[in-house]
Amino acid sequence: MTKKIYVFIGNYGSGKTELSLNIAMQSAGVCKTVLVDLDIINPYFRSSERRDMLEGMGVKLISPNFAMTNVDVPSLPPEVHSVFTGAYETVVFDVGGDAAGAVALGQYKRYFDNVPKTNLEVLFVINPRRPLSETPEMALDLLENIKSKSRLDITGLVNNSNLSMETSADDLLDGFEMVKSVSNKTMIPVSYTAGRQDVLNEFLKIAEEKGLDRNYIGKPFPIRTYMHRDWDSFLAHGI
Repeated sequence: MTKKIYVFIGNYGSGKTELSLNIAMQSAGVCKTVLVDLDIINPYFRSSERRDMLEGMGVKLISPNFAMTNVDVPSLPPEVHSVFTGAYETVVFDVGGDAAGAVALGQYKRYFDNVPKTNLEVLFVINPRRPLSETPEMALDLLENIKSKSRLDITGLVNNSNLSMETSADDLLDGFEMVKSVSNKTMIPVSYTAGRQDVLNEFLKIAEEKGLDRNYIGKPFPIRTYMHRDWDSFLAHGI
């Protein structure tokens, strides 16, 4: 059995939880999948908020103890260790949005060290539309801080530039310049460019017309929106 592990790391609002959910939901249709919610920092937008949806699709969710309560300092369940040795073929980690979240990830370094490099993607998600990651320098500072705290090497960058439902191809074009700059300064490749299918298609068309270097686009990653809703959807379905 080949086990593939994805680790999504990024600042608050980068979209790492959305990407984690999308990978898990896509994978669940073809293989045994587990999503590990290591976001012990942010009590609002994290994978645990979508437990019923995930479990309904066959995704095992492992989340911080008391993740859905008002306890201030939740702890990580012992079963996190089992994802490295269990029968899961796809493992997705949704990591807390700052260095404190990276420390939680670093607890499992010795397990990650035993994963073949070809089976592990540690992805730094960049959204320049969010505070604290609006410039390459800010993104670099956060990346280096997370890297040192987690003690894991970042294997790829993700351009996830977005303004939720207001996102346009222009956002991904700005994100392209951002990840290109960060990639050139760190020598970390761009693994994915993510976005809604319509926005992504428009961006890719413009990128081809402009002759943008596909090395800084990576693999197109079309996503569905699970965490954020427009106002009409919010009124109809809630958060």
